Amino acid sequence: MKKLLTKYLPILEVLSNYDISKLKNDIVAGATVGVVLIPQGMAYAVIAGVPPIYGLYAGLLPLFIYPLFGTSRHISIGPVAIDMLILAAGLGILAGDDLTQKAILAVMIAVLTGILQVLMGVFKLGFAFNLFSRPVISGFTIAAPIIIIASQMGTLLNIDIPNTQYIHEIFYHLSGHLDQVHTPSLALSIAFICFLAGMKRFYSHLPESVILVVLTILVVSFVNIADFGISQIGDIPSGLPDFALHNTSYEEIKSLLPNALTLSLVQFMTVASLSKSFARKHGYTVNPNQELIAIGSSNIVGGLFQSLPVSSSFSRSAIAEQAGAKTSINNIFAGILILLTLLFLTSLFEVLPEPLLGAIIVVSVSSLIDIKELRFLINTKRRDAVVAFITFASVLVIGIQEGIIIGIIASVLALLIKMSKPTVAELGLIPGTRDFKNISRFDNAKKIPGVLILRIDASFSFVNAEFFKNYILEESMNRNTSPKYVIIDGSTIGDLDVSAMDTLMMIIETLNKYGIELYLSGLIGPVRDVIRRSEIGAFVKSDRIYSTVHEAVKAALRKQDHSDEGSRLSDYSDHSA
Repeated sequence: MKKLLTKYLPILEVLSNYDISKLKNDIVAGATVGVVLIPQGMAYAVIAGVPPIYGLYAGLLPLFIYPLFGTSRHISIGPVAIDMLILAAGLGILAGDDLTQKAILAVMIAVLTGILQVLMGVFKLGFAFNLFSRPVISGFTIAAPIIIIASQMGTLLNIDIPNTQYIHEIFYHLSGHLDQVHTPSLALSIAFICFLAGMKRFYSHLPESVILVVLTILVVSFVNIADFGISQIGDIPSGLPDFALHNTSYEEIKSLLPNALTLSLVQFMTVASLSKSFARKHGYTVNPNQELIAIGSSNIVGGLFQSLPVSSSFSRSAIAEQAGAKTSINNIFAGILILLTLLFLTSLFEVLPEPLLGAIIVVSVSSLIDIKELRFLINTKRRDAVVAFITFASVLVIGIQEGIIIGIIASVLALLIKMSKPTVAELGLIPGTRDFKNISRFDNAKKIPGVLILRIDASFSFVNAEFFKNYILEESMNRNTSPKYVIIDGSTIGDLDVSAMDTLMMIIETLNKYGIELYLSGLIGPVRDVIRRSEIGAFVKSDRIYSTVHEAVKAALRKQDHSDEGSRLSDYSDHSA
């Protein structure tokens, strides 16, 4: 029972290893995220076209629900700008300009999105999580911070910019409105960024964002920054959300379903990429199906209490990580701050200048632009570096979701290209042993006269069957001295499909016409089973399949000696162990 509960309620395992040190870090991280979430939540609600208060509701109950089911230690839950843009597009079609109707439909979409995500998790559809390879994650995590930083230019410069994820649109708009840059806001933004960067550089053990917020509140209590034209967060409505279960018809659900399905898939991509990125960086694992259940449950419960759809926030997750978050419980402390704010602290945060929010986000996400990772991929595996660059460029130019999809496609294509032309090594005997090594890598590896030994370093499938056929036939028949026997070391062949079996039969038939016999060695059990059950099993005689290359070589040399009364087997035995 304990194991079952821990599986579906990961928070039990978190609490079993919880201590004061983790508690302190999570409180600091949660408070830091909460400070940012307050103005962000309201702004994102406006993007969706609903009253700002719904953005704060989205930062309340979902933050208490996710830690119960989630397996990521660092992602921060709440409203996300991209999700709000998708939501706004759907609400505009369904509700027009009616704010009340928009709000009702928005929370209904949140519940419906959550239901779809929970179903995806229950039916184990999180396997798609594995499509997010390291190059795709690397390209995404380098490009996304650039987009987020660009999106904060309007706040830092006090200029109205389009609500978009396309940085070319942002910079095009800025280039035509540089004369509107508000100098006091720019100066204050630079001061905030320098303070945060300096604290991070010289006092990284301290929560620089919380310190800056406290100092700013103290300063603006004595200095009226509005006199300088600097924008402040302004009014934050107070009060807690009510439970509401809206009556809906089948037709209404059908109309909401496309928007909910789009959100559920987009949020899955965001959660998958972010949680996997942080997990890889900090050396732990996440369960994709459980993440779907966690996000889905957060959306369902949140939607029942007036929350907008929630997902993992890239910027706030970065802030949580930088602030030292150790477990998902940091979300709870962020939620507590939202709760206290709604009840008692609205006036405290109303005086904060908007450039403060932009500065916190810019400094936090800038550290995620990991050029070292790209350099590592270039030096280690050029193909992976190309996939990372394609993902990076696509996310930056085309869009986050589209860029990730293109990155996944590029990653799969790169894998297929690699599989279609895998490595095939010619093997030779290491004198004094029974080991056969690649003659191009081991100078002391000796060829066996009259015997060609090849090792296929890949599964034998339809992807590479034609390549293997051409390679084996070319190496066997286009030499000055054609071998009498070809031995395939199949110890690295993990699979054999129908197309590969047809091709293997063609190879055997062709070689037989030229008086060359093909032997198979080292095949693993599942591959032997496939051969035995197929037509090729009867075609390949029992004296053509051996457990090791050594046994196959002995059989080939024995047969040669028998045909011409030679002493090849004896010579081979003298050189092998």
